[in-house]
Amino acid sequence: MRILVVGAGAIGGYFGGRLLQAGRDVTFLVRPRRASELASAGLVIKSPNGDVTLKNPPTVQADKLTEKFDVVLLSCKAFDLDDAIKSFAAAVGPNTAIIPMLNGMRHLDILDQTFGAGRVLGGLCAIAATLNEKREVVQLQPMQSINYGERDGKLSDRVKAIDEAFRSGINGATASQNIMQDMWEKWVFLSTLAASTSLMRTSVGNILAAPGGRDFLLGMLDETSAIAAASGYAPGGPFFERVKGNLTTEGSPMTASMFRDIKAGLPIEADHVIGDLIARGDAAKVPVPKLRIAYTHLKAYEKQRVG
Repeated sequence: MRILVVGAGAIGGYFGGRLLQAGRDVTFLVRPRRASELASAGLVIKSPNGDVTLKNPPTVQADKLTEKFDVVLLSCKAFDLDDAIKSFAAAVGPNTAIIPMLNGMRHLDILDQTFGAGRVLGGLCAIAATLNEKREVVQLQPMQSINYGERDGKLSDRVKAIDEAFRSGINGATASQNIMQDMWEKWVFLSTLAASTSLMRTSVGNILAAPGGRDFLLGMLDETSAIAAASGYAPGGPFFERVKGNLTTEGSPMTASMFRDIKAGLPIEADHVIGDLIARGDAAKVPVPKLRIAYTHLKAYEKQRVG
């Protein structure tokens, strides 16, 4: 199985690196600067689950990409999706499976329109990782998972083959027969956390310590959950209780990566994570006043950043 990992940043570098470490046929699609870094220093992973340095990992640049791959693992930010699609399009053949690990749902529509829905699986991952100043992949916590599956819930032969390859190298790799539910539940949690901590510019614990903070956080969760329910993917059971617990833990330092990106003056996924959720809420006539305020805040930040 030939696997093309789009990018070798924190997420692609980690999961692709673990697959390469396990002896899988992995190639990283990278820009010239990253190709040079990997050629000189290797792909370095620092992790509670074990450090590794992979010398001269296979790389290719977009203008040299001519061969077809069995799997494309896509982990870019939403605002880079169009450029990413152009970069890996030549690698997609009639039997290629694309596994996107973006947040939200909007990217599925874009990938479907470009490559056809039959080539696009559902996918998501959970990992806290970053690139340090040496451009090494640093996993910040031992927790990690990556899920993938057919969007109709069938356990197809191709998903079984992908699962066999991924499980050989990645702890927490799982073929899911409920991938759309999984993706929606992650979106509910992520959008609640991103909207709340970005709007309030602080952690969950500090929001809870403020007057009305608990009601604000749970109110935001109610809005995002109502949109998911109206779309046919109501969150519930252990997931919902776990999320409520995360959002009501006093003193919690938890923040969203979107908030951290705002602090660093970086681009954010306002439209993909929050804006698209609001649009789906509007279509289902779900009132979302808190989400609207958060979205206005994010768009004002984007305007200020480029202005």
